[in-house]
Amino acid sequence: MTPIKLHNTRTRTKEDFEPIDPDNVRMYVCGPTVYDRAHLGNARPVVVFDVLYRLLRHVYGADHVKYVRNFTDVDDKINATALSRKQAGAEGSLEHLVQERSNETIGWYLHDMGALAALEPDEMPRATQYIVPMVAMIKDLIAKGHAYAAEGHVLFAVDTWKEDYGKLSGRSVDDMIAGARVEVAPYKKNPMDFVLWKPSTDDLPGWDSPWGRGRPGWHIECSAMSYELLGDSFDIHGGGNDLMFPHHENEIAQSKCAHPEGQFAKVWLHNEMLQVEGKKMSKSLGNFFTVHELLEQGVPGEVIRFVFLQTHYRKPMDWTEKKAREAEVTLRKWRALTAGIEPAASAAPSVVGALADDLNTAGAITELHRLAADGDAAELLAGAQILGLLSPEMGSWAETGGVDLASHAEMLAKARLDAMNSKDFSEVDRLKAAYIAAGLEVRMSKDAVELVPGAGFDAAKLEDL
Repeated sequence: MTPIKLHNTRTRTKEDFEPIDPDNVRMYVCGPTVYDRAHLGNARPVVVFDVLYRLLRHVYGADHVKYVRNFTDVDDKINATALSRKQAGAEGSLEHLVQERSNETIGWYLHDMGALAALEPDEMPRATQYIVPMVAMIKDLIAKGHAYAAEGHVLFAVDTWKEDYGKLSGRSVDDMIAGARVEVAPYKKNPMDFVLWKPSTDDLPGWDSPWGRGRPGWHIECSAMSYELLGDSFDIHGGGNDLMFPHHENEIAQSKCAHPEGQFAKVWLHNEMLQVEGKKMSKSLGNFFTVHELLEQGVPGEVIRFVFLQTHYRKPMDWTEKKAREAEVTLRKWRALTAGIEPAASAAPSVVGALADDLNTAGAITELHRLAADGDAAELLAGAQILGLLSPEMGSWAETGGVDLASHAEMLAKARLDAMNSKDFSEVDRLKAAYIAAGLEVRMSKDAVELVPGAGFDAAKLEDL
């Protein structure tokens, strides 16, 4: 069995991964709040943990891995979008419009992430499906002295967990109070106390509870869902490093106080953030875009995935148009090399070994380049597919539209031979210009001519040649 090493945020070291039960490897990843399209940064953790999911399935067997990723469908932004629709004349109650918006956005999300070759998790719970377990957990925290009710709210009392609060992010409570923008409210006993339950107005979604009609706070959702689906102890908890504080710190506090017999998550993994052309993605800078927008612009999902995988998950990733163009060229070459080939029985140990070393996807891609250079198509295909690349269902974008590029290469080669005799290279120049305009890379050596589809290849531009 391939040994896996993962960098545990909690211990700040790379550790041997030893699952609690090798026959039941469990992973929970914080999913999206479903109020709008997923932007490119939202997609990075999806791809990162999809690769880990594939690796775990490869090592332990698909039937022995359980991956849970939630949908937060209780949120002020969802409510605001539904309210604007109602004000614009949409029919139905506000609660109905909230559910309609959530369903719509979840559909978009699954489609867009599927376009990046992300496998769907084994469980995709919605927060609204787990309100009863959330209320039960909150009641238990109050009974154990870790939470208190105040003015229709219920808050977690951080002082009751102060000794361990902040260990994940490596900050003391005093440092967190100084550096965080905490909500100031008269009903809080401590500025760092966080909301477990809050009131809802009659027109907004809400549920009955011992503290009145209301809805859960954000942090309690993941604690309740992970407990119901994975138990009080599971192997891996993941998400972007922007969730480390306060979300994951708060999850740990409430989960370990509610279930002190368990250890909650054994290993914590956090991916770094994404930049665009060297700058933080921001609407004000004009470099903010969704996965859907990229797909609509003709950037293949497989290309997006490949660009992501070239950077280690614990390093900031820079999306650039240059990287996308180069990724497209590489993938076209690899697809041409593996066309009609069956993958090897298993991925090359060098590829799996790179992934098993704290998800070193960049190292795995280096190994794929080596296999391609060696012409080992079967091993290249098997190695790429464990990374979610070169699968048959993802390859339609790379098809040449039925154009026989070999005949075009022969035509250019003949034109060059004729030009060598006549000293008139006008036809060679005309053909080269046409091929380049169509998105083909023209490679001419002493003995051969090769045409390779590049970024933006358009077969229709070859029809009149």
